[in-house]
Amino acid sequence: MSAISVGQAVVLGAVEGVTEFLPVSSTGHLKIVEGLMDIPVDDNAVVGFSAVIQVGAIAAVLVYFFKDIVRIVSAWGRGLRNRDERYHHDYKFAWWVIYATIPIVVVGLAAKPLIEGPLASLWVVAASLIVGSGVMWAADQMGRHKRGEDDTSFKDAMLVGSSQILALLFPGFSRSGATMSTALILDLDRVAATRLSFFLGIPALTGAGLYELKDALGAGVGVAPLAVGTAVSFVVAYGSIAWLLKFVAKHSFNAFVIYRIVVGVLLFGLLGAGVLN
Repeated sequence: MSAISVGQAVVLGAVEGVTEFLPVSSTGHLKIVEGLMDIPVDDNAVVGFSAVIQVGAIAAVLVYFFKDIVRIVSAWGRGLRNRDERYHHDYKFAWWVIYATIPIVVVGLAAKPLIEGPLASLWVVAASLIVGSGVMWAADQMGRHKRGEDDTSFKDAMLVGSSQILALLFPGFSRSGATMSTALILDLDRVAATRLSFFLGIPALTGAGLYELKDALGAGVGVAPLAVGTAVSFVVAYGSIAWLLKFVAKHSFNAFVIYRIVVGVLLFGLLGAGVLN
């Protein structure tokens, strides 16, 4: 019998799609919903399922930013063949995304027992939601929002890419929240910070999903729940991406900060009352 049913996969896929790119922590929300549905959050099959359905959200990014991705990959290909093309920003940006993914890959492999064990706790999620909110608020206040996407540098990409480690180690901190906050501290504007977060998430989340696929199937998650969860994640994430880009163009991140604090405090209450384990 599958560790996760098709019905549960639909719910979790929707949660993943809504929260993956919003700075509210998709991992944290998945763990909360899993706990409410009496699904063991630290079970290997469940951890693997959560990583695999992220691929649906990443597919939504690939579709939404298809023209941008084709432009960047094409520039990278031309640069590999022609030295003169290597001064193009898109060529450099492609390499920066690759380099910026290395830190999270190294830490992810080295800390896998911790990530799937002690750190896969709802107590960690609750604390990380609140602490991450403080970081996000401070970053939004500190940032001067004066640099656009074309102003990004190798240093920006490496710092923002490395910040994904915070979300990897502390579920609830939010990969999007960590990357956007770092980009804001580096004075990128909110739209540039959000787009950079999307692009840096493509290799990291795709790699994590493919890496966990075998373990998820082997640990007891059926093919049908994985397929359904991934498909739902794709559809919902596409709408979430479109909404977020419009929202950050005119608003601060304060709404997300408040929401995260409320969820974190509520989660502490549910854990303290024994409603969730």
